[in-house]
Amino acid sequence: MSDKNPLDAFKSVLTGTARAMAREPEVELAFTADVPAQAGKNFKVPMPGRTLPADQVAEARGFADSFSLKLKHHSPLRHAALRPAEAIAAAAFDAVENARVEALGSRAMAGVAGNLTHALELKLRTDPISRAQAADEVPISTALSLIVRERLTGQPVPQTAQDGVAMLRDWIEENAGSDLDALSLALDDQSAFAAVTQSMLAHLNLTEGEMDPSDEDKAGEDDDNEQEEDQTDEPDETDGEAGQSEARAQPQDGEGEEQEGEYDESQMDDSEGAEGDMGDEGMQPVNPQRRNWDHLPQSDYRVWTDKYDETVTALELADEEELNRLRAYLDTQLANLQSVVTKLANRLQRRLMAQQNRSWDFDQEEGMLDAARLARIVVSPGSSLSYKVERDTDFKDTVVTMLIDNSGSMRGRPISIAAISADIMARTLERCGVKTEILGFTTRAWKGGQAREDWLNAGRKPMPGRLNDLRHIIYKKADEPWRHARRNLGLMMREGLLKENIDGEALLWAHNRLIGRSEDRRILMVISDGAPVDDSTLSVNHGGYLEQHLRKVIEMIETRSPVQLIAIGIGHDVTRYYKRAVTIMDAEQLGGTMIEQLAGLFDEE
Repeated sequence: MSDKNPLDAFKSVLTGTARAMAREPEVELAFTADVPAQAGKNFKVPMPGRTLPADQVAEARGFADSFSLKLKHHSPLRHAALRPAEAIAAAAFDAVENARVEALGSRAMAGVAGNLTHALELKLRTDPISRAQAADEVPISTALSLIVRERLTGQPVPQTAQDGVAMLRDWIEENAGSDLDALSLALDDQSAFAAVTQSMLAHLNLTEGEMDPSDEDKAGEDDDNEQEEDQTDEPDETDGEAGQSEARAQPQDGEGEEQEGEYDESQMDDSEGAEGDMGDEGMQPVNPQRRNWDHLPQSDYRVWTDKYDETVTALELADEEELNRLRAYLDTQLANLQSVVTKLANRLQRRLMAQQNRSWDFDQEEGMLDAARLARIVVSPGSSLSYKVERDTDFKDTVVTMLIDNSGSMRGRPISIAAISADIMARTLERCGVKTEILGFTTRAWKGGQAREDWLNAGRKPMPGRLNDLRHIIYKKADEPWRHARRNLGLMMREGLLKENIDGEALLWAHNRLIGRSEDRRILMVISDGAPVDDSTLSVNHGGYLEQHLRKVIEMIETRSPVQLIAIGIGHDVTRYYKRAVTIMDAEQLGGTMIEQLAGLFDEE
């Protein structure tokens, strides 16, 4: 026993405790160096050092306790049915529900309360609330959850977040004090607690109104039959959102110059050439269909300034040596997955090649000489039926763009799998004569960057619109051979690259590039793990600002554009945005899902 790894012994004890707390014997627990997460009965908690330092052990126990309590007391199905659509309200709703679940454990077990406090302190180290200098920099979801935790358990707000909470406490208490008082009365009933939470969010003007009672009734009825299955097969949605918020919470300094700007309509106008330098980026001449392209989304969406936005290639962000190193790291991380996705890609290749097989009409009076009729020609030189003519194939000339969310919540395995899947898909489609473009979207900085500096210097004008610096990345151009772009995808592994996500403008950018192509069939595949989130923009505009713009852009593409749009959501329901969409709950499914979705589009033709 003396040779036994202490980490293995601790893991065994932690797993047993989690199973007992959750009352679920099938719980599996693993250590991770990435963001802690829960997917059904599978827990990933922070890995402590080999010597098991007391504070790191407490943090691991805290996350394990939190996940166990959630598995026992939380219904993802009911939560999803009652969750508001607005981005900020949804994040607050998730955080308050998490506070409810943890309060149930804290009030019953003092040891669990201590463990949860250690885990909370770890989360707050990377939360913007610990660095906020003004009220508009404090994440409402974090402040609200800490106040709710204080009300439900009597535990004070951790020291690192006290100043941030203080900036919003008076406003929250004044507008939703009665709702805070009522939460403790509904602690044991998730639906009743959610109803009070919805009321509280409405009183804080984060939602348009209170919850529809019919939704609560329907969720309660469905939950009795489906809760157990849902917990088994699907990851906890609130965990995904919490992880997303935590991953996006790391700030980056920026410098700025004063300038005020509005949203440039030319970004939406293809005739004006928002991608005016497409020729430099390897794009084809304008398609004749583009002459009539005047269906722009009608929106009040604005941009404070776009002078700090950038569209860059991988080589502009990293040198060749770094790209080679990052690509090698990517390959070692996903050796097993690559073989599986490659097998699936080969199936797609066979399906596409079958559609492109040549067919011939024989015994023609003119055309190409039929080698099989050479004997006839020798015997009867005057024979007129010794030729063949190739039939026209129905397979359309095609280009596919893969637009990958490069936000902080994709950090770790999701972005690795997205990169390798896109890489294999590009290679497969190239073999089939289908050109492929791989793009990524993020921001240059956390919490606004230079655009926010300009806005602050201009006097904090109300409703400034988008308030961050965009970074759109070209990993592979459509006309670039796969072998030349292969190493570029390693850039997604670069520490610090993944930040915020402003999906609407990224989707429009990728769409405009496709509109400029000459191919008959143009396909745009979006891969994302969450709704558009940019703390800087959402803190000074209404809660659904980015989401509303995304919906308008999607509606424009789906109803008026020749581009075929597909979306794949990783742990996030994108079917509420896109008509043709699929949601996967595990990033491991991404490669196969991409292949099936593309194959489905080709089979339709």
